[in-house]
Amino acid sequence: MSDRIPPHPEVTAITLQQVLDALVDPVRRSIVTQLADATADIRCGDFDLPVSKSTATHHFHVLREAGLIRQHYAGTSRLNTLRRSEVDAVFPGLLDALVSADRVR
Repeated sequence: MSDRIPPHPEVTAITLQQVLDALVDPVRRSIVTQLADATADIRCGDFDLPVSKSTATHHFHVLREAGLIRQHYAGTSRLNTLRRSEVDAVFPGLLDALVSADRVR
């Protein structure tokens, strides 16, 4: 089953530039905000996004490669979770500031 889990970078290997590049897009910021507000993991298809499924897949990939989200399968669904505690350990306050700013928008 581990072959169905996409690769995730170690949070200590990601750079601030990678994170900021990932967060420059409003769709990706929306994904992060929705995950920050969630009480459980969210299926890819359950996000409120103004883009096609294939475009959403690209955005999830960018966020995963930047170390911001973790993805795993439950049955046939790919679930997403925010790596909040890991990212907060490396970049304290960054996610809180991002989510607060995105909510104001």
